Amino acid sequence: MAKPTTRQELVNYCLRQLGAPVLEINVADEQIDDLVDDALQYFNERHYDGVERMYLKYKVTQNDIDRGKADSPGGPGIVTTTGTSSIVGAATTFNFYESSNYIQVPDSVIGIERIFKFDTSSISGGMFSIKYQLFLNDLYYFNSVELLQYSMVKSYLEDIDFLLTTDKQIRFNKRQNRLYLDIDWSSQAKDTFFVIDCYRALDPTEFSKVYNDSFLKKYLTSLIKRQWGQNLIKFNGVKLPGGIELNGRQIYDDAERELSDIKERMSMEYELPPLDFIG
Repeated sequence: MAKPTTRQELVNYCLRQLGAPVLEINVADEQIDDLVDDALQYFNERHYDGVERMYLKYKVTQNDIDRGKADSPGGPGIVTTTGTSSIVGAATTFNFYESSNYIQVPDSVIGIERIFKFDTSSISGGMFSIKYQLFLNDLYYFNSVELLQYSMVKSYLEDIDFLLTTDKQIRFNKRQNRLYLDIDWSSQAKDTFFVIDCYRALDPTEFSKVYNDSFLKKYLTSLIKRQWGQNLIKFNGVKLPGGIELNGRQIYDDAERELSDIKERMSMEYELPPLDFIG
């Protein structure tokens, strides 16, 4: 099928690209399953169409607050790490304490951009904020103030707001699935929500168009081709009945070049650009 919509249809498509059923592709089904998983993982982690941007809400519990603000040994969520060393001939123990100030996120989340700031400052929060009063008094009539002046005032207020109420500091590692929140947990209230700006991997069983992605089809075909060559390398030079000679090394080298070109195109055309850090 030219437009695969299932895992098996994608495998069959790639095998046909390599010559099946005219040729026998010497790759085991178990090896193909592993290669499909590798291709999908690479697609989800690197391709801009392999993820979706999501805004997930998390409801803060009392247990989260207790773990986040614990500051003494034996407190809830406090992890103790011990190191020992011999100093001046005497064994010395060093204890380090770590607060479990993290939230376990779903495995499908592969990247987190930020936590939305809950604005409660006097500059922009509430009915008596500067922004609200500025709009209420000066922009009641559209011609009462120049838009350029209003834009400059808004930018100035945003600069002040940034200095007074900075964004929440977070740490996230995909292999842990832990979102660490370096905030003042004692100021958080139970049953409030965090809004997480994140990227979530697309599930191909739910979004079947993933199997028909042009990049994924080419990438998986080259992976199977390389595995085919790897399996045949030890038979290099062996002649089959009819004078056919196996050349696994040539198949392997061709697949390596194809994969190198595909990965280069990934970096140039399909990958999300890295964010710049200023300051």
